[in-house]
Amino acid sequence: MKIQELCSALSGGHLDARFRELYGSGKHEYLRQRARYLSAAEHFSRLCPECSDVRVFSAPGRTEIGGNHTDHQHGCVLAAAVDLDIIALVSFTDDGFIRIHSEGHEPSETDLSDLSPRSSEQGTSDALIRGIAAGFAERGVTIGGFTAYITSDVPVGSGLSSSAAFENLIGTIIGRGFGDGSIGAVETAKISHFAETQYFGKASGLMDQMVSSVGGFVAIDFENTDDPAITPVDFNFNGAGHSLCITDTKGSHADLIGEYAAIPVEMKTVADCFGAEFLSEADEDEFYARLPELREKCSDRAILRAAHFFAESERAVLEAEALASGDLEEFFRLVNESGTSSAELLQELCPTGKTDKQEIPLAIMLSKRVLGGCGAVRVHGGGFAGTIQAFVPTYLAGTYAAEMDRIFGNGACRILSIRPVGGTEILL
Repeated sequence: MKIQELCSALSGGHLDARFRELYGSGKHEYLRQRARYLSAAEHFSRLCPECSDVRVFSAPGRTEIGGNHTDHQHGCVLAAAVDLDIIALVSFTDDGFIRIHSEGHEPSETDLSDLSPRSSEQGTSDALIRGIAAGFAERGVTIGGFTAYITSDVPVGSGLSSSAAFENLIGTIIGRGFGDGSIGAVETAKISHFAETQYFGKASGLMDQMVSSVGGFVAIDFENTDDPAITPVDFNFNGAGHSLCITDTKGSHADLIGEYAAIPVEMKTVADCFGAEFLSEADEDEFYARLPELREKCSDRAILRAAHFFAESERAVLEAEALASGDLEEFFRLVNESGTSSAELLQELCPTGKTDKQEIPLAIMLSKRVLGGCGAVRVHGGGFAGTIQAFVPTYLAGTYAAEMDRIFGNGACRILSIRPVGGTEILL
């Protein structure tokens, strides 16, 4: 479409129905999105005045609901896409370069003539772009190039996986722009994961990319990571009178790499005792029967974390079943149980030995006080610092958010909705 056509459609409200689907039906939310997209269109037209045609893409952040640190052991998770997203205005070219102008960041340019990994790019967005392009090329997609202006509503370090949203956005652009949509959402997620692990240099599970790509509530069994079992779960939280609240406790993520890395490492020491590569291959009953022997070979914390895995993977399945049957009371019980296990067994509420700043335990304590037995609350994301997740009755959401903001700063708490759509192109 022409940039003028896009601006006219936005101003005339022709995309409002689509915005309500993507961003919820909150009062005036569609107006905010109109202004956001119009601003992006203005930036794009200044950036690329010679670009006559433009296409618009969006990819959401995600929230993990059940299955805390289970995906890297090939267990089960329950997660959902949220209404915070990254959007891109794109003009396609055939010159073999991907040029990204992302709000708040330096521009980048990726030459697609060489798609091999570069050690000098590890840890950068250039590595992700090159890796995603390589993944599509391996699947027979001929990639030209494009220029994009990108702006994001997904906070970095929020536990909502801004990185997976960015990866999925680039994958959606390439898949729709050059693959004619022939590469589906699941395969796009695998390509993003390939880029993150093999090009960016970050060991991770597949959950973040999969949920951002597929959208909605998604139950995933990672027993076979090459072909994970994916089950959409149809449930409308807003319609059930509850809101999802994510609170950023403003804890620092600095120096936490070792804390995050220790979880899969310690779980693997237990798996090794069973001759297994992952805990999902070990038998839970045998695990408990062999505890005296395991304590001679593994730390007690490793054993506790393994116990968390066995129960949490099963709990994610039960949570999905509770939602599918509309049993909110059982769902909330399981979420609270997950929070207790994450604190007592997984031990990821605060860094080892840290006593002066314990933002996540503090936020959970305050949440329980405000909720008074309603809803549910648990740590969110990787843990140790960052965010908590609460399911709050809608009538109480404003009060809850105000209390979280009072303690952790204005804007700390976000009231979100579940987005039913993953990575997508927005069409007139």
